[in-house]
Amino acid sequence: MTLPVGLSVVVKVPATTANLGPGFDTLGLALSLYDELTVTVRAKPGAAVLVVGIGEGVVPLDDTNLVVRAIAHTFAHFDQQLPGLDLVAHNVIPHGRGLGSSGAAIVSGIMAAKGLLEGVVDISSGELLALATELEGHPDNVAPALFGGLTIAWMTGDGPQYKKLMVHRGVSPLVVVPQTTMSTELARTLQPTSVPHSDAIFNVSRSALLIAALIQSPELLLVATEDRLHQGYRAAAMPETDALLQLLRENGLPAVVSGAGPSILVLCSDPAQRLVASDLVATTTKNAWESLMLAVDFKGATVIAHPVEALAQAKSSPGSNLSSTR
Repeated sequence: MTLPVGLSVVVKVPATTANLGPGFDTLGLALSLYDELTVTVRAKPGAAVLVVGIGEGVVPLDDTNLVVRAIAHTFAHFDQQLPGLDLVAHNVIPHGRGLGSSGAAIVSGIMAAKGLLEGVVDISSGELLALATELEGHPDNVAPALFGGLTIAWMTGDGPQYKKLMVHRGVSPLVVVPQTTMSTELARTLQPTSVPHSDAIFNVSRSALLIAALIQSPELLLVATEDRLHQGYRAAAMPETDALLQLLRENGLPAVVSGAGPSILVLCSDPAQRLVASDLVATTTKNAWESLMLAVDFKGATVIAHPVEALAQAKSSPGSNLSSTR
C-alpha cells in the first residue's frame, strides 16, 4: 500500500537505564527524559533528517541514520513499501552515557513505522520487542523504552520476552551524567567469559532482592544493588565513575553504573535521600557532573498519528500557524 503524502506521526520515547547493578542484561527502567520524533511522508524518495539538540551536527542525516534504518527494517519485515520521509528529531537523551540513546532511536523508528502503518498492519507488543531486539542486540534497554516502568527481559527459543512491573512510589532516581562517553562495545570486551560460582550466586540473590526492593521495600535498595558480575571489571575503563560510585555507596546511597556507563544511577529510597545524593555529587565533583532528578516513566513509547485530512483542516483553520507539508 502506498501511504499518502502528508501523513505524519509524532513519537515520544523515554531514556532508559539498564542492569540496575546486579540485573546484568536483564533489568531495565524507563526514566522521564524524552526524545521526540516527527515523521512525515513526502513525495520525494529517500529520507531527510533534521536533528535538534543532542547529536546535532554529529548523527547522519540520510538513510544511514539509525532511526531511518529502524523504520526501514520494520517496513521490510511486514513487506510494506517504504515511502519518502522527512524526519525531525528533538533529542535530549545524552549519547554514549549509558542512558539508552541508541535503544531510544531504534524504538523511535519502530514506533514511527507502527504509526504510519496503522490500519494497514497490526503490530503487536511482542513484534515491537522482537524488531527492536534484532536491531539493538539485547532487550534490556528496548523493553523499558517500549513499555515503560521496570522491566525484566529474557530470551527464549521464541524470541525476546518481557514482564513489566510498577515501581514503589518512594523510589526517586537520580542520574549523574559526566562529560565523558563510554562505548558499549568496549565495555562488553572487558567482561570475562566466565565468573566464579560464588559471584554468580551472589548476583542471583541480589537480583531477586532488587525486584522486591523496587516494587515493595525501597529501604533494601543499598544491599540489593550490590554487583559482582560487570561493574568491577569495567571500573578501570572509567575511573572517575568508579571513584564517585564508591563514594556514594560509602555514604549509604544505592548507586550503580547506568547501563554501560559512564553515568551513575542512584536509586534513592525517597526524595530526601535523593537531595543528599545530589548535594554530595555537587560538593565532591565541583559540578563537573550533571545531576538529573528524574521520575520513573510508566507509559513507555507513545505514537500519535496525524492523518492528511487532519493536517489540511488544521492548516486551513483561522489563526493556524502550520506551514505547508514539504
